[in-house]
Amino acid sequence: MAWSARNLTARFGVQRVVTSIVATLFILLGLGTWFVYENLPRLPGVPKAPVVGVPKGALDHAPQPAYLGDHPRKSGRPAEYFPFPIAIGESGPVETLFSGPSTYPFLCGENKVTNKQPLVDNHNGEGIPVFALDENGEQTDEVIGYSRDCSHGTAVSYFYRSSVDGQFHPLEDANNDIDQVTVNGRTTDFVVRLETGTINRFFYAIAALRGDGETADNPNTSNWNKRLIYQFRGGVGVGRRQGNIGRNHIVERREDQLARGYAIVYSTANQTSNHYNIWLAEDTARRLKKQFSALYEEPLYTVGIGGSGGAIQQYLIAQNAPGVLDAALPLYSYPDMVSQTIYVFDCEPLEYYFDVVAAGDERWREVSEREAIIGLATKTDFDHRFKILEDAVGLFDGRYKGTANGASECVQGWRGLVPLVNNPNFIHFSASYADAVAKQTHWTHWEDLRDFYGAGQDGYANSAWDNQGVQYGLNALKQGKIDIDEFLRLNATIGGWKEPTEQGGEKLWFMNGDVFPVELSVWSEHNMNLGGLDNPAPRSVADIEAIEGIYRSGHVFLGDVEIPIVDLRHYLEGELDMHHSLASFSSRERIRRARGHAENQLIWMSHKKYNPVDEALDIIDHWIQKIAENPERGVAGNKPVEATDRCFDKNGNVLAAGPGVWDGAWNHKPNGACMQRYPIYSTPRQMAGAPITGDVFKCALQPLERAIAKDTYGAATDQVVSRIDDMRRIFPDGVCNYNEPDVGRPKGPLFHQGGPVIIAGQPVNSDYRLAPEQIAGESEVEEEIVPTPVSAEAAPLED
Repeated sequence: MAWSARNLTARFGVQRVVTSIVATLFILLGLGTWFVYENLPRLPGVPKAPVVGVPKGALDHAPQPAYLGDHPRKSGRPAEYFPFPIAIGESGPVETLFSGPSTYPFLCGENKVTNKQPLVDNHNGEGIPVFALDENGEQTDEVIGYSRDCSHGTAVSYFYRSSVDGQFHPLEDANNDIDQVTVNGRTTDFVVRLETGTINRFFYAIAALRGDGETADNPNTSNWNKRLIYQFRGGVGVGRRQGNIGRNHIVERREDQLARGYAIVYSTANQTSNHYNIWLAEDTARRLKKQFSALYEEPLYTVGIGGSGGAIQQYLIAQNAPGVLDAALPLYSYPDMVSQTIYVFDCEPLEYYFDVVAAGDERWREVSEREAIIGLATKTDFDHRFKILEDAVGLFDGRYKGTANGASECVQGWRGLVPLVNNPNFIHFSASYADAVAKQTHWTHWEDLRDFYGAGQDGYANSAWDNQGVQYGLNALKQGKIDIDEFLRLNATIGGWKEPTEQGGEKLWFMNGDVFPVELSVWSEHNMNLGGLDNPAPRSVADIEAIEGIYRSGHVFLGDVEIPIVDLRHYLEGELDMHHSLASFSSRERIRRARGHAENQLIWMSHKKYNPVDEALDIIDHWIQKIAENPERGVAGNKPVEATDRCFDKNGNVLAAGPGVWDGAWNHKPNGACMQRYPIYSTPRQMAGAPITGDVFKCALQPLERAIAKDTYGAATDQVVSRIDDMRRIFPDGVCNYNEPDVGRPKGPLFHQGGPVIIAGQPVNSDYRLAPEQIAGESEVEEEIVPTPVSAEAAPLED
């Protein structure tokens, strides 16, 4: 009996322990589930004021030809008709000066400085609803009209920096705590005049130190150093929205420069997360500068500053419209947006091959092995931004259980952007539009620039992306890093992206708002053309006229710029950031190719903990002053002695400076001191034989026999010859010949070189160091090579 009692007590004790363990496990499971749920990415929900309608005919999607006009460098600009300045309480122009009619739908953003709604401009249900206000100024649910064009009245606010907390506050809140700064040789209050309004339907902002005795409608220049900074911003956008503006977009962002007396201007039309139309960006920049000059006076010079897409705008505006910017400070630059699609669109097909098609090969689980194919940086033990989502879906989809150890820049930097740019059925903020509007809109970059790309009979804008004849992994094959079997399997699998009429919506489990079914495709493989050795996938073939149109319209950086440029970036390859440093050298090589030298472009790179922007501004200031004093010497001839390439450590120490510090494989020289410290990577197209300029949209094709005769395959030639039948099936039209120019680039120069350029109001002699036909980028005639037959069934050479 005693034993039984003890046994019963023990059993109850065990049960309590087991129950506690189970309860603990359930709690941990619940907490884990909650953590995963809270950290899963989400798409924005429905705002209070979505776009509910568009003007009649706005979404007809009629076919149209690609742009056939003059390059903007060659064409003139119409005279301004709007009477600047825009008075306080009035709104700026809606229709652009020269960049085309307004497109719809157009989503109004928020002016977070004034917190006001846009102005009512119709009662026909076009645009977003505008609501009545109650006696406290709060929005009600009563709709009083609609705003199609999102105009706002110009407003002025004053903010001061507090000497207590170092933050900016409304001037009316000051309590003897206004900080002081020294400008123009004297001490003054750090009080900023901030003006906001709309020009060309986009928000603008002007910020400068308050002058002596000024009023809101009559600013004074006493605390301005007569230098203007034009702020550009980045992001990936496909149009259709105004963007938001807040004090932090200009005041906090450029606090140090305001403290030095610079004036700052910015427009959401110059933020590429809203659009990539460089005509619209330039049009708005011209008008915003007119608003500034009408309020203050003409600046000594205007210097651009901004990162990523903000850098792209600087390069393109400097090329297309000399005189708008006198100098440029592109941060985290790319040469242009359009040529980035060339290699970015390769990323997901390659990652899908490694992750899914070749999942049985343990080699590709190590991301470092993938570099030989993709060229971009990789890193092991790296939790990329899709990791939590993949882990959650891995319980239902076995493809995500054996993904790579680590990630590549393709994943961390570029994943998700191909659908955003290329899929007409997908936009991450579609809930901001009524269902009928969202479904009728083609959400692609191509569509946003359809005036330049043109549109086919199906109503969809043409695409400039092409991979016909691209031999993925060619360099890896030549170097013996992959064998012919892997090379063939890779290229047979990867086709291209489907036509817009064949593409379906993106499979973004949870982000689409549905918990079940669990359906996720991070690669968007359902929108790809895929195949195998028995049935190779068809490649994408671009519309030649679309490529020509995008060249002619000035959306491709050709390198012809003649202003001082400091191309500056943090070295972020270790973070697999999309802003890889290779892009600076792509721009340099385009400049060198166009002008015979690149002495007007400095490349600065630093550890991410140090920001040398103010040093760069000082060098630009010295450079422009020398140009103003000696314009006959040109830009390169006036370069200050301190204006050199350089690299910095995390404490701001200069690691190396001067000619040759960035030498490397990209220019066929031994690595310079900065290149050794901050090495650059490559792209999938470069690994397939393309040049560092990265601007070959559609390669010239050559027969396989010719490629073999030219020793394209090096030590792997015998392997290729042994599998020539497979090669012919995979590349029925031939393979890329990167010794020839882009097939889609218009023949001859797009604009005339020569003549003076205007910098800081001075005509400056241009500096070209190549013959005109070389400047135009035309290749020399390639020496004829007689191909050696590789089999009795060798196909005849094509013309």
